[in-house]
Amino acid sequence: MAINREWHERNRMPKNPKLEQRIEWHLEHQKNCDCRPIPGKLKKETAKLKCKT
Repeated sequence: MAINREWHERNRMPKNPKLEQRIEWHLEHQKNCDCRPIPGKLKKETAKLKCKT
C-alpha cells in the first residue's frame, strides 16, 4: 500500500475529533491515499449516516 506523504502532512487528524470529523477525514484519506482502509467501526457509522440522508 502506497502512502501519500504530502497529503498526510497537509491533512492531520484533529486532536480529539468528533465522530463526524473522523468520518470526514477517513473519507478524504481514502480518496487521496492508499496506505490503509477505513476502520470497520467507521465504515458502519458512515453507512448509518448515509441511510439517514
